[in-house]
Amino acid sequence: MSKEKLKIVLGYAIICLIWGSTWLAIRIGLDSLTPLFSCGTRFLIASLFIYTIMRFRGVKLQTDAKSIKLYIVMGIFSFVFPFGLVYWAEQFIASGLTSVLFAVHPFFVIVWSRIISPEHKVGPYQVLGVVLGFLGILVIFLEGLSINLTEDFWAMVAVIASGIMQAWIAVFMKKHGNYLHPLSMNLVPIFLAGISLVFISFVFEDRTSWIFDNGAVFSILYLAFFGTVTTFTIFYWLLKRISVVIISLTSFITPIIAVILGLLILNEKFSGQTLMGSSLVLIGILFANFRGLRNYYRLKSRRIPL
Repeated sequence: MSKEKLKIVLGYAIICLIWGSTWLAIRIGLDSLTPLFSCGTRFLIASLFIYTIMRFRGVKLQTDAKSIKLYIVMGIFSFVFPFGLVYWAEQFIASGLTSVLFAVHPFFVIVWSRIISPEHKVGPYQVLGVVLGFLGILVIFLEGLSINLTEDFWAMVAVIASGIMQAWIAVFMKKHGNYLHPLSMNLVPIFLAGISLVFISFVFEDRTSWIFDNGAVFSILYLAFFGTVTTFTIFYWLLKRISVVIISLTSFITPIIAVILGLLILNEKFSGQTLMGSSLVLIGILFANFRGLRNYYRLKSRRIPL
């Protein structure tokens, strides 16, 4: 395996592992802080981390007219609305249900890819992989899901809307933002999102309920550095190199990581149903990558250096 392919595999694994832990970290933060303030503070601190890294590495911020427009679009549709909606929704619905609802993300990546980038073909194996992955998530969480449409309806709509927006912005940036540096792609959008969400929080949320305890500080710092800076920098680096459909399958893997963390940290049970659902997800990912794997082994069998 070439160094480039190894970096892609490691990067993919890292964002799956970290994003799998963010559901728990968000929940910890919401025990002490209101959702929009927690999310906005996370992004403001993350933007400081990114700025420091850019100064240290000598990465210049791209400030041409096109880049500025992309920063604004990303700030709104990748961070402000999607994350604001998920943070708000997690007050009312369980993280398992949130994971299942957000799993609409790969389906809408396919839809948006056909609309925005018809030149990038989505093959039948990728579609089959997405379907199998979604079925796997349903198998994992179906037994424990309790849905009250009367009480949970708008929270469920919020998570689905977040998944649809995240799918659109991923396809949009794959087509229009490939020239941007991954750090530059994050700095301004995350800063704008942080300012916007904190401002909205001061206007609409109850500031007297804020408690800056250890849980709140851990949640914000962990989500800022690992859940935002690390993951989104790797995400946009991967976006330049592999299919956006393949990247979107991380939303199937992260719930499995969350289940495993629950097993290790909270001593939760790992049932046969969970094992079967996880297997379906992995089979789905293999199908989605079938064409690339087939080409890889063809080249290997011909002894062509990779």
